[in-house]
Amino acid sequence: MTSSHTDCHFCLQSLRGRKYALREENAYCVPCYDSLYANPCEECKLPIECNSKDLAYKGRHWHEGCFRCAKCSRSLVEKPFAAKDEVLLCTECYSNEYSSKCFHCQKTIMPGSRKMEFKGSSWHESCFVCQYCRQPLGTKPLITKDNENYCVPCFEKQFAHHCYACEKVITSGGVTYHDQPWHKECFVCAGCKTQLSGQRFISKDEYPYCVDCFSKFYAKKCAACKKPITALGGAKYISFEEHQWHGECFNCMKCSVSLVGQEFLTRQDDILCHKCGSA
Repeated sequence: MTSSHTDCHFCLQSLRGRKYALREENAYCVPCYDSLYANPCEECKLPIECNSKDLAYKGRHWHEGCFRCAKCSRSLVEKPFAAKDEVLLCTECYSNEYSSKCFHCQKTIMPGSRKMEFKGSSWHESCFVCQYCRQPLGTKPLITKDNENYCVPCFEKQFAHHCYACEKVITSGGVTYHDQPWHKECFVCAGCKTQLSGQRFISKDEYPYCVDCFSKFYAKKCAACKKPITALGGAKYISFEEHQWHGECFNCMKCSVSLVGQEFLTRQDDILCHKCGSA
């Protein structure tokens, strides 16, 4: 190049007929400029001379021919790239090494593309769809079954049980009684309407009853203490003619000796041991 500058600002040699470079309005011959100001190449460590193209990224510099993918060595000039631990990679190599794999198709989710995350796994947006209707799930409520995702309407249509009592869908939990599904809150005592889930109950005419209600409505009364007799917990009872007794209540009316397994006599509604009855 030619200009009004006649001497190199550093070595003072004449610039007539020579190439030179300007810096802060001062002219330098090419050797002086390169030795003073040329950036070292990040790859080959040689100076990037003023007649070479200097490619810069985050304060680092490369020759045009050195600006390549660290893994596959393809040129990154005017191409998208990514950096990992200060190493430059083309998008394909970066994706293969570091990008998430789609849970559905197992293909790489490329940098810059939208991905969906659910339960620690990632999906392409186009792969994150209802297994039944194939509509995108996005951020809609969903239910997972056998590692497949369903929108709520499709899951209810395909898999959900309907409560025997209220006929509404059971989305989680539930109770099975007489081979029929029930909501926990719908499975109640036929008498007092107390929830029976996790509680002891007795079935009568296909209806469930809590122990208290069953005893109140259906259990036979002990002829001695007049309290209900239930078989829950393995309780023993004695039956004779039309009367029943708790095992611990089946005692002689006079001397209170236990008559369980013993001979006894009856006098109207009373029971007596052989000795008291013979007296």
